[in-house]
Amino acid sequence: MARALIIDTDPSVDDAVAALVALASPEDLEVLALTTVAGNVPVALTTKNALKILALAGRTDIAVHPGATGPLNGALRSAEYVNGATGMDGFDLPEPARAGKGYAPDAIVDTIMARPAHSVTMVCIAPMTNLALALRKAPGVAGRLREIVIMGGARSEAGNITPCAEFNIFVDPEAAQMVFTCGAPITLIPLDCTHQALTSAGRLGRLRALGTPVAEALYHLLVFNKRFHERRCGTDGAPLHDATTIAYLLRPELFSGRHVNVAVECASGLTRGMTVIDWWSVTGKAANAQVLTGIHADAYFDLVLERLARLA
Repeated sequence: MARALIIDTDPSVDDAVAALVALASPEDLEVLALTTVAGNVPVALTTKNALKILALAGRTDIAVHPGATGPLNGALRSAEYVNGATGMDGFDLPEPARAGKGYAPDAIVDTIMARPAHSVTMVCIAPMTNLALALRKAPGVAGRLREIVIMGGARSEAGNITPCAEFNIFVDPEAAQMVFTCGAPITLIPLDCTHQALTSAGRLGRLRALGTPVAEALYHLLVFNKRFHERRCGTDGAPLHDATTIAYLLRPELFSGRHVNVAVECASGLTRGMTVIDWWSVTGKAANAQVLTGIHADAYFDLVLERLARLA
C-alpha cells in the first residue's frame, strides 16, 4: 500500500522536484495535499508556485492549502536573492487556473484525524509554522502521525542563512522546536547530507535529455537556481535539498545516519535557528530524531531522474 503524504512546502525549484518525484511514484506514495507556507517567498507566491507544479504534472485533483504568512514570532525572512522574485524564476510556467483553498494548519489536522492512526507522513521542506500551528490546535495529531520527514538544519556543515543556522529552521525556530518535541517519529535530513548532492552540469544535462516538458521546465529552473550557489561556493551546481526527503521514503538504503537528540536554539541572537545535534550523546537526553548525514549521491540522482522520466 502506498504511503500517504502531506507535503508542507514553500516552493522553489527543489521543492518542485520533491513534489514531482512523489507524484511520479504512485505505487509507493500517495500525495494527499500540498500545504504552503511563507518561506522562500511570501505565502501568496508559494501557493501559486504549488499550483503551477501540480498543473505541470497534470495533477490538478490534488488540493493546495495556503497557510501561515510568517513565523510564530517576528517578521518573515525570505530568500528572493536565491530563487528570484517569484520563488521559481528561470522558466515561465503558466498561471494556475485555480486557487488554493482552506487554511493549511486546519487541513493538516483534519486530514490526519480523518485517516487511520499512523498512516500519514508529514514531509516538511519549508519553515514548519503550519505544522506547529496544527500541533497547537490539536496536540493529539502528533500521536497519529506515521512519521515527520524534515529537510533542514545542520550538524557540522554550518549554516546557509547565518553562520550557524539553515534557512528552513532559522525562519521559524520556535515552530521547529515545537515539532522536535512533539513526540512523533522524526527523520531529519540536514545540510551535511544535501550538500553532497549537487546539480552538476552533467546531471542537468541528463535531466534535459529526458526530452519532456517537465524535464525542460525543471532544467531551466535548476540552471537559474544553481547560479547563486556556484557564485558563493565555487561548486559545479547547487544542492538539490528537498527531494532528498522523497528519495529517503522511496529508497532509505541510500542514506546513513543515527538516532540522536535534536534541539533548536530559539533565544540567542548569535546562534538563533541552530540545530543542536547531540551526535555523541553527551547530554544524555533521549533521541528524538533520526539524523541522516550520508547519501549515495549518484544513486539519488539516478532515482530522481528515473521518476521524473515518468512524467510527460
